[in-house]
Amino acid sequence: MVDPHDRSDRFELIAACEEATLAGFANDVLEDDPPLSVRQEPRPQLLMQRVREPVQRRPFNLGEVLVTPAEVELDGARGFAMLPGKAERGALSGAIVDAAVAGEHEEMPAIIAGLEKVADRRRAQRRTEWAESKHTTVEFQTMEDQQ
Repeated sequence: MVDPHDRSDRFELIAACEEATLAGFANDVLEDDPPLSVRQEPRPQLLMQRVREPVQRRPFNLGEVLVTPAEVELDGARGFAMLPGKAERGALSGAIVDAAVAGEHEEMPAIIAGLEKVADRRRAQRRTEWAESKHTTVEFQTMEDQQ
């Protein structure tokens, strides 16, 4: 279960949100003009994606991916977001959303409810994708299995 109160889970949910949703939350938070400072401007950059190969479990660099990180401080609470692709507005909005939840801003209940909806949609989408693809499962036998 994904928990929007858990920062690591929240990062994942923010990255899965549509930019317009994040911008709406950020606008609601900024409506009362709280003190905001941008600690890291949202600028697209390349990030090395590291994975583990499945046989010997050794890490290797799969390739570079384009991401847009941003970091803010909102009324004493820090916020961070990193979105895939070139998404300056979404990254800045996501960082504001993260700071609002971390700082328990008055908009936090609405933000949490929105992030929980994103989590529900992701779960439903994953179930659908699994149901569509599970009939294509292939079982392999290896020489090690036949001892």
